Amino acid sequence: MKQVLLLGGSGFVGRHVCEALNRAGVHVTVVTRRLPARSVQMLPLVTVVQANVHDVAALQALLPGHDAVVNLVAILHGDRASFDKVHVQLPRQLAHACVKTGVLRMVHVSALGADLHGPSLYQRSKAQGEAALQSEVVHGLQLSVLRPSVIFGEDDAFINLFARLQSVAPFVPLAGADTRFQPVWVQDVAKAVVHALMHRDTMGQVYELAGPQTFTLKALVQHAGRWAGHPRLVVGLPEAMAYLQALAMEMLPGPPLMSRDNLASMQVDNIANGHAPGLSALGVPVAARLDSVFALQPQV
Repeated sequence: MKQVLLLGGSGFVGRHVCEALNRAGVHVTVVTRRLPARSVQMLPLVTVVQANVHDVAALQALLPGHDAVVNLVAILHGDRASFDKVHVQLPRQLAHACVKTGVLRMVHVSALGADLHGPSLYQRSKAQGEAALQSEVVHGLQLSVLRPSVIFGEDDAFINLFARLQSVAPFVPLAGADTRFQPVWVQDVAKAVVHALMHRDTMGQVYELAGPQTFTLKALVQHAGRWAGHPRLVVGLPEAMAYLQALAMEMLPGPPLMSRDNLASMQVDNIANGHAPGLSALGVPVAARLDSVFALQPQV
């Protein structure tokens, strides 16, 4: 594996994947909507190109010369059309481009909880995207699918969000407080991506990437407050109030902290079901604990 095309490489997970591929001596072409992508462009084996990943012709032009492609592109908030565009149509178009150009190796990062019958648009669209990719396997696509739980790290948008919130709020009213998660360290996810690329026995497999600890959302928020040095009272909201909170947040400018679709996702726990191989099958025998990782980081 010498040259990899990476979609979503300038985001939180993508930056760590770029670093891991660099350490492995792999050249990476990062596709981004806008330049400069300062988070990765200074890495010695990274080339950043500006292109629209939703342009099929652009994908077909970029793929030749690469040994594999990694798709990290995803959104957390949106309507039915936007989820379909990013989570279903993009993987389908990318797979068609791979088959047409002969660049058949792909690692696709989906999400734990992807389910065609899931309660949220997010979960259903993730599963539909996987199905679109699987339909191209018969045409030669060599596919590995990774399904991470919520991903944490020093610069994540999850623990840090709740840490910042508790630095200014007297208490935290929380929807979905009892939903359980198995947060996974971003560097473990990056290692898993590289391992999947380097080992042909991962082709045709679906992996669940989950950390060694299970937390309720309430416990995660409390942990974020303690880490930030601003622990606050966290109050779980009943269903009706949680719905109203999510609706109100959707009306605020900018990406919402919580949407009704996020709330729907939290009707089911975001934990590994044990029916698929996990991190240990992807070269990560001992997954990092959230409390160990954040204990090493400075308080904010």
